[in-house]
Amino acid sequence: MAQVLLQHLLDERGAEARVHSAGELRSGVPASPGSVRAMAARGLDLRHHRSRTMTAEQLTGADLVICMARRHLREAVLAFPEAWPRTFSLKELVRRGELVGPRPPGLALQAWLDQVGEGRRTTDLVGDDPADDVEDPIGLPDSAYETTAAELA
Repeated sequence: MAQVLLQHLLDERGAEARVHSAGELRSGVPASPGSVRAMAARGLDLRHHRSRTMTAEQLTGADLVICMARRHLREAVLAFPEAWPRTFSLKELVRRGELVGPRPPGLALQAWLDQVGEGRRTTDLVGDDPADDVEDPIGLPDSAYETTAAELA
């Protein structure tokens, strides 16, 4: 859901950005029916989405890696430590980004991410912190998918 929502938002704003999704599931798994329905309610089509397993190669080529949970962030950084400066949980990125403010025109994305990430330490990833997690609605009723979709939007 996060991929299609973010791509839609960026397209609406005329941003030339491509959003990809990867995670822990084996590649090729279709989106859950609840995800498909939640996105369809917003006019977005997730029927053809298939999961992709996260790889170091994907992390290498990404300008920004946004994770839905701290454990995903931890896995990404363990797989490819060099991705740390540009890898955040969604909630962490929003929280820190609000403190720094929007990226000014002309400022490189990595320069802004350096500001956003100032003071971060990889040791901060030890343990769980639900404040950094977007709830995964897999296996829950459609209302949980709607709640997650609303949070992501």
